[in-house]
Amino acid sequence: MTATAPATVSAPRPAVRLGLRANLAQFTLLVAVNALVGGMLGQERTVLPLLADRTFHLSAYTAALTYIVAFGATKAVTNFFAGALSDRYGRKPVLVAGWLLALPVPLLLIWAPTWGWVVFANVLLGVNQGLTWSTTVIMKIDLVGSARRGLAMGFNEAAGYLAVAATAMGTGAIAAHWGLRPQPFLLGIAFAALGLGLSVLAVRETRDHARAEAARHPAPADPGHHGGLTTGQVARTTSLTDRALSSASWAGLVNNLNDALAWGILPLLFAAHGLSIGRIGLLAALYPAVWGLGQILTGWWSDRIGRKHLITAGMLLQAVALGLVATGTTFEVWALAQILLGAGTALVYPTLLAVIGDVAHPAWRARAVGVYRLWRDGGFAVGALLAGALADAYGVTTAVWAVAALTAAAGAVVAVRMYETHPRPARSEAS
Repeated sequence: MTATAPATVSAPRPAVRLGLRANLAQFTLLVAVNALVGGMLGQERTVLPLLADRTFHLSAYTAALTYIVAFGATKAVTNFFAGALSDRYGRKPVLVAGWLLALPVPLLLIWAPTWGWVVFANVLLGVNQGLTWSTTVIMKIDLVGSARRGLAMGFNEAAGYLAVAATAMGTGAIAAHWGLRPQPFLLGIAFAALGLGLSVLAVRETRDHARAEAARHPAPADPGHHGGLTTGQVARTTSLTDRALSSASWAGLVNNLNDALAWGILPLLFAAHGLSIGRIGLLAALYPAVWGLGQILTGWWSDRIGRKHLITAGMLLQAVALGLVATGTTFEVWALAQILLGAGTALVYPTLLAVIGDVAHPAWRARAVGVYRLWRDGGFAVGALLAGALADAYGVTTAVWAVAALTAAAGAVVAVRMYETHPRPARSEAS
């Protein structure tokens, strides 16, 4: 009689659980990874405008801002593909690919013999930011479910922009002491290496969380929002036909148009009034610092009172802050303006992402995030071109006033057109 080998029984896969508490370890790790993503951007905020002026002697604002145009256009397009690729191949491979492309960026900035090298470095940086930042956003939305979506986006954006602020201040201090190159960009080398290592070794895939949420997702009130939309339909819905999604996309574009102005033009404005590199670095850090810290509160707040009114108020507050920049001539006035600009942006930034998460079906949410971020980060390119052209033709003050007017208009569009998207929290995902 022949003995029969016992059948091999595979262990059942653990059930996927949604919620912040259930996924706290991975969520915290992704917050840390996004801080490193922000640090890659922050290494440029103080130093690169001054390099354009003092090392490469670019006198025209439009020419000096080509690196922001390259960054914004590349990041915007990459955002779109990041969402589609993460749906098709998973979140983690897209995240790792983004970090691989970050590795040469600080080296190119250190060794750049011509401005073209700097522009190329920012093409790579745009791809890096599009892949890594988009993916960390998607992964956090996957993990927490619907009940804590605003809080999750607040932590995500806070980590990124606090790192932008800290790195902008740190590189400003380093540049004031040791010069514009190479020392400030050594931070970027460390950030890229650490981000790649954590993404490869410690980050886990989250696509199954999105699938679990999709399986229990209620039928949408709008039949056009069902789970089977094609990528083209997702793009059209997010960009044009849905009043909340399209209003969020427009507000996001204008918000980052402001950021392009703050990044590329304002340091030159401050320098023209005789401010030292250290003070310029402090001003460059104040705005993203308030923005970053504030988002921890505003993301949570939007889960309590809703999204629409916070976005409207934030856009209008940014417009007021830019008006203060245009009328100011002293460090103290500009510091107040940067604080107000950061507060306004904190009201808007995580809340807009929460709107996308509220409305989009889990089956195409990653693609909707990609389309939204395509429009939002396209604001970098639009802002650099618009602000540079206006500054060259009519002066920096006119450029600032024009951006302030656009920002107020975006707030009015949200107030009139966007509907409230905040869902009733699900009991099973409340923690």
